[in-house]
This record gives sequence, C-alpha cells and structure tokens, in this order.
Amino acid sequence: MARFIFITGGVVSSLGKGLASAAVGSLLQARNYNVRLRKLDPYLNVDPGTMSPFEHGEVFVTDDGAETDLDLGHYERFTGVAARKTDSISSGRIYSTVLEKERRGDYLGKTIQVIPHVTNEIKDFISIGEDEVDFMLCEIGGTVGDIEGLPFFEAIRQFSQDKPRGQCIFMHLTLLPFIKASGELKTKPTQHSVKELRSIGLAPDILVCRSEGEIPAKEREKLALFCNVRPDSVIAAQDLKSIYEAPLAYHRAGLDQAVLDAFSIDPAPKLDLSRWDDVADRIYNPEGQVNVAIVGKYTQLEDAYKSIAEALTHGGMANRVRVNVEWVDAEIFETQDVAPLLQGFHAILVPGGFGERGTEGKIKAAQFAREHKVPYLGICLGMQMAVIEAARNVIGVSDAGSEEFDHEAGGKRFEPVVYHLKEWVQGNHKVARKVDDDKGGTMRLGAYDASLSPGSQVAEIYGSTEIDERHRHRYEVDIKYREQLEAAGLRFSGMSPDGRLPEIVEWTDHPWFIGVQFHPELKSKPFKPHPLFQDFIRAAKEISRLV
Repeated sequence: MARFIFITGGVVSSLGKGLASAAVGSLLQARNYNVRLRKLDPYLNVDPGTMSPFEHGEVFVTDDGAETDLDLGHYERFTGVAARKTDSISSGRIYSTVLEKERRGDYLGKTIQVIPHVTNEIKDFISIGEDEVDFMLCEIGGTVGDIEGLPFFEAIRQFSQDKPRGQCIFMHLTLLPFIKASGELKTKPTQHSVKELRSIGLAPDILVCRSEGEIPAKEREKLALFCNVRPDSVIAAQDLKSIYEAPLAYHRAGLDQAVLDAFSIDPAPKLDLSRWDDVADRIYNPEGQVNVAIVGKYTQLEDAYKSIAEALTHGGMANRVRVNVEWVDAEIFETQDVAPLLQGFHAILVPGGFGERGTEGKIKAAQFAREHKVPYLGICLGMQMAVIEAARNVIGVSDAGSEEFDHEAGGKRFEPVVYHLKEWVQGNHKVARKVDDDKGGTMRLGAYDASLSPGSQVAEIYGSTEIDERHRHRYEVDIKYREQLEAAGLRFSGMSPDGRLPEIVEWTDHPWFIGVQFHPELKSKPFKPHPLFQDFIRAAKEISRLV
C-alpha cells in the first residue's frame, strides 16, 4: 500500500512545487522505491487544452491522450515514469464528473454539496493505482488561501484521516524573501502561510523554503519553533543554475532524509545518485557550444515551449555541448529578411502552434534552412510549414497553404496541402471529427504508431522502423502531393501503419532536415535524450566546427 506525500504551496505561486515534487520522486527512486506523481489543479477548466500558452504555458500530452499541466513534464523528465490520464485532475473535471453523476441519478436524490460529494470525488481520484507504487506524490496547484483550492485542501485533510496513522505526510513550499535594504531574511510570510494551512486542518511535516542563499541557523530555528516542525525538516531550496541539479541539491539539504524520518523509515535504504552525478557533470562540463534558433509564435513566454527547451538541453548533454537557445518571433520574418537574423545559428527549430499568425515567418525559416543547408527540425506545425514551403518553392504550387488558415478567414485562399483531419484510426476503432466540434479534447491526442522507411535518415536515428510518438493536432499533411514532393527530394519517410497519414518528412539532399507531425520533446529525459534531439544537436555540433 502506497505512502502519500501531499505538496502544497504558500506565499506566492510559481515557486517550484512541480520541480520539488519531481526531485523528491527522483530521490525516492534513487533509494529503490517505486513512485508516481499527480497534479491536482483548482482551476475550473476541464484540462489545460484550451488555455492560452501565454497564460498557462505548454500543454503536456500523455501516451493515453490526456492534455495536462506542464508539471507532468517535470515529473516524467525526473523520474522516467510515463504519466497517465489519472495523474492530472482539475476542479473543472471534478465538478463535471459530479454533475454527470447527478444527472444520471447516481446520488439517489440527495442534495449535492462540496462536502462530501466533491471531496469524495477528489479522494477517489487520489486513490487510483495506490497499490501499484511505494509512494504517491500529489501536488496541489496554486497557493494556500486560494478560494478555488479549498475543496482540494479539505479532501486531502479527510484523506489523511481516512488512512492509517503515518501513511500520509504534508510538504509545504514557501518563500523566504531577502530584504536587501535591511539585509534580513524574512520568515514572517512563511509563518503566515503555515498559519493559513493549519487553519484549514493541515499541519506541514516538512517545510521547503525557497531562498537566494542558505538559511542561517537562527532563522531555521525560528521557523521550526513558530511552524511546529523539526529543525532538520526545514529544508533550504536555493536558486540553482540548472533544474537538473535539484535532486543533488535537495539531497544535500536533507530533504529525502526528512521524508524518510516523517514516515519513520529506519534504517534508510541505500542511496544511488550516480545517474544525477552524470547529469550534473554533463551540464556543468560541456566541451563546446551550439546556437539554436527557435522560430515560434509564443516566444514571449518560454514555458510555452518548455519541453522543447528541455529536450534541446538533453540533446546537448548527450553531445557534451551547451545549447544556447534564442527565441525568435516568427512574425518578424513577415516584414523582414530572414537571413540577417538567422545567420550564425548552427540549427533552426520550428515548433508547433495553432492559427495562421506567424506561419509565413515559419515558412521563410524553413526555406532558409533548406537553401542554406542549416539543420532543421520542424515539429507538428513546423513540419506542415516545411511541406508548404516545399510545395510553393520547389514543385510550383504557389498558393499552397492550410485549411486551418482558410477556416479562420472564412473563405478559400489556399490550395490545401494541409487539411483538417476528419477521421483516423485509434487502436481498433475509427475516430471522426468535424471542424465545428468543441475545441477541448477533440484533436488527435496521445501515442500512435508509425512505420519508418528502411534506409531513411530517421530509421537510422531511431535504430528501428517501428516507433510510437505522442500527437496533439487536428490538421494533417495531405498525401496528394507526395509523388511530386518525393520526386523533388522531400521523402515521406514515416507514415501511419495504414499508410494514410504522414508522420515524418526529410530532405534527402540536405545534411539534416526533418519534419515530424508528432511531439518528440514530450518523451525526452536528461538521462535518456530523445533520439531526434540527440542527433539534431549532433548535426548542429558538426556545423559549429565548420564555422
């Protein structure tokens, strides 16, 4: 039966609860425990799928097709445990489920209330798969005091009471601000945060305190006294140069030992941090550097492309180089020449996105990479723009475009080289979609198989002709121009098993030009970089040596 760790946050949001949760999970793994991590988000969206990337960051997609919070990406990258639909829940999903049950009459005419019906639904969610692991880590989104988070806090309070004593602990993450004018580290915000937590029936067993530096003994003792925790359970979470140092840093701070002590686990199982020692060595001791341009449309918020940025870092670690990423707004290229802005980069990556804005700039970036033999990786929309560029400038379809842009404009302006995907095969059944369907959860989502052409560049990179990758899109490249494009050198080197849907294209006369319809960045990890990103950075490294 699993032990449960509930991670809450106070004072301000975005302190790093997700990273702290992921680091704790990796440290427990290093002691040979099985772990699973979950995210409980209080917002009323059913999932993040319809949220703006500028507001919420990227949407992380699981193998089984769930659109989730980007923190699940941290969980996977640090633990290697593939997330599932049951690892992400929101208030919207909880309330939707409760209302569906009420409409069906499942509650037998009872008055539906937050307590017990909503809290019971949350507790049922937390319990899913508890017999599969040694530790279940559940992060509660937002901060203590958020009105929408109260049902979740009440649910975990009840849950801890339902379980045998000692089976649940609470870890609270707060901020220790340093006031430069007075030269003081202030503990009062943390004290008030814990006071708020205790007022709703929760008492932290461990305090994780974000700070710029070490916590002096005096402040540590003060926090322990006023927050009613042991002094060795006050953990300093200092700012780090790399997030991948977090497991080592938290271990040095005593977090994993504090967790074991809170559960009265003695003696502590043997610890093996060799994996993270190697990761840190590769990060802090590179043997070169490469410059990569990410030409996207959500560049104002780096979290919108979080998994891509991390996958590039992983590719750099595999090649012992530092990857210097520059975010380039694709819209700039619609009014300016691309050459002055892209010269000097060793590789170009065009990521996914939705809508027409910035697409002409992405097409120009793909054209520059093709003509100047610069390594290019196009992901999802980035692949579609590369195919449109080839159709326009290589085989003469001057009005090539996407149905997505025509749908936005309400008229036909383009010859649709990319079309709205109306049906596809998922497992043993056919899925059908219409243009005017609801936006949330209606795309081609999750892991799908692909067959690679023997002898192709991607087959060599993967070391296989059969792969599966995660998708998130509702538009697809049309194969009606395949024969013409392949005659010109753009090879359709990856296809769906039924041969209908293009998964990968590559230029045969280019050192490294690959477009993929899926999102390989979602499966990359620091200790197991994705093959495409690893080889992409290898190609960039070779270019850097020639410059």
